[in-house]
Amino acid sequence: MNLKKEIGKDNLLYLVLIAIPSVLLIIYNPKYALLALILIGLVVLISIRKTRTDQDYLSKELKRLSSIFESISKQAIFNMPFPLVLVDNNGIVIWHNTPFQKLTEAEVIVNKEIDNILPELDLKTNKEDKNGILKLEYMNKFFDVHYRNVETGNQDEIKEEITMYYFVDSTETQTLKDTLNAKSLAMGLVFIDNYDDIRNSMTDINRNLLFAELDNIVKNSFQSLGGSVKKFEKDKYIVIMERATFKLLEEKRFDVLDRARDLYYGNQIPVTLSLGFSSDDDTPKDLYEKAESAVNVALGRGGDQAVVETAGQFKFYGGKSKAVEKRNKVKARVISYALKQLIETSDNVFVMGHKNPDMDAIGSAIGVLRAIEDCEKEGYIITYGENLSIKNLYEVLRKDGRVIIERFKTPDQAKPMITKNSLLIVVDNHKPSMVECPDILDLIPRTVLIDHHRRGSEFLKDPLLIYLEPYASSTSELVTEILTYMSDKINLTKLEAECLLAGITVDTKNFTFQTGVRTFEAASTLKSCGADSQVVSQLFRDDYENVMARAKILQDTRVIHDNIALSKSETISDDAVLIAAEAANELLNINGIEASFVVVKHKDQVHVSGRSYGNISVQLILEDLGGGGHLTSAGAQFDDKNIDEVEESLLQAIDKYIKEDKKDESNLN
Repeated sequence: MNLKKEIGKDNLLYLVLIAIPSVLLIIYNPKYALLALILIGLVVLISIRKTRTDQDYLSKELKRLSSIFESISKQAIFNMPFPLVLVDNNGIVIWHNTPFQKLTEAEVIVNKEIDNILPELDLKTNKEDKNGILKLEYMNKFFDVHYRNVETGNQDEIKEEITMYYFVDSTETQTLKDTLNAKSLAMGLVFIDNYDDIRNSMTDINRNLLFAELDNIVKNSFQSLGGSVKKFEKDKYIVIMERATFKLLEEKRFDVLDRARDLYYGNQIPVTLSLGFSSDDDTPKDLYEKAESAVNVALGRGGDQAVVETAGQFKFYGGKSKAVEKRNKVKARVISYALKQLIETSDNVFVMGHKNPDMDAIGSAIGVLRAIEDCEKEGYIITYGENLSIKNLYEVLRKDGRVIIERFKTPDQAKPMITKNSLLIVVDNHKPSMVECPDILDLIPRTVLIDHHRRGSEFLKDPLLIYLEPYASSTSELVTEILTYMSDKINLTKLEAECLLAGITVDTKNFTFQTGVRTFEAASTLKSCGADSQVVSQLFRDDYENVMARAKILQDTRVIHDNIALSKSETISDDAVLIAAEAANELLNINGIEASFVVVKHKDQVHVSGRSYGNISVQLILEDLGGGGHLTSAGAQFDDKNIDEVEESLLQAIDKYIKEDKKDESNLN
């Protein structure tokens, strides 16, 4: 018998206090020993009796409370006003109440799989969590489904895991949320892309008629949906509307773009708009700032499109027309002056293009290197080395341009040279993930961007200076203009001029694509510096193996949608990217082909090259796959898909584009 347990902790203390004087009494006065022992024995017996009485009372009370709780629990479960179901670990229903049967309208539920009864209930979500809430939309109602996983059985039994689901109707709350959400504001900015160019190219009468009709189209497009439109500059509008009606505008894919473009009153330049909208749960001030950011992205992508910013992500609509040249020389002069100031106040300057640099990336980098040297600063080009597209250029540089090639540094060579006051100039790319070495961006926070690609959602973080002109043919063209205004006399050597001219030549496909007046002006400037067109043409010669590889791609081509050529090559080659680009260009020479795509395997990646004549936007198609580029030239790379998966994704993106294009035409009609 456990004496301590029988007596009790509290009584044991009293017993000790009585025992001590009793023992002393026995020692010093033995004749009282019997009396002391009897006294101690009585105390022990009384303590044991009291402890047992207390324990019996406590046990009965616990049983009574347990019975009460069990009765209440059963009553609560059986009389619960909302649906309740118990499911075992295998997803089999073991019990349910009447409201659950009414909810599902199923005749037999027990011993059936819950997935078959309620397919909308996502059981996978709560496999790891013991407790939680699932959202369920069922029978035109919304429910918060509370679940709890419990283990049944005692220590001697095999434990079984049971999940209890009970459904709380949240339809009223969700309806209120939807109503408030629909009544929330969406804000947008509408800019006329080429106002001054149109105005200056028309007679007064036609000009007034066109802009009056355009004003009517813009206002009616939004006011017809309950929006408020205010013109705050000659070529700018602000739009405020409810989010619910804004969704209708998105469903119509901003057909105001097409209606504006179809306006004709003798104007030689089509009317295009840039729209930027935001519909986040923000203050009016934040909505305006996000709309401003979105319209700047639309402008940076060449205009004639709408950009919607939601939760930090951009959605693009339109952008299917060719960008109209509208740069002005004032901006080029201002950029040149600002760039010169930044270079002169830096310790040293690094220039970096995109991965697998082409002639435009290297040519523009060499042009920027000349600007750095003219400012008497140390400049370096960061690159991992040559690839097929610039192989011939490297051979020329090794022979005649040793001074230039000595300025080429690998990222590992460049990193020890970086200081707190270094400057990084990124050329021919504005996506951080696509630069030659992304780590360099973290090491040099002072950056400048010079690029001609349409702006995507991914962009360099906080550049000090941005010169992004999607209307330009190439980055080499932009750099040539910068050099023109940076000093009174251009100090380009013959080789440097030929590198820049090669950059322009490759991006314009020998002056046939994306070529404007400024393109020929830049080429003329480079010719005056000694650039030899015949030398430039020799930079694009191919090896026999590459010509045959390209021929094989052309041979395996198939035509989809009657006017799109598609081919792929599973041959792994270090030169696959260039071969794909050249093959895509050649496919456009087939009569009736408006766009071409070539999918190739390149090292551990799959690469897609897209080309078109402009009626089909390969940029929009490949942006849907995470790529980017121009209306007529774009690309995409994949690290996590094989070539067949990429081809399937590409086919889906093409189908989606064709479907949306037809929808846009039907909306317009």
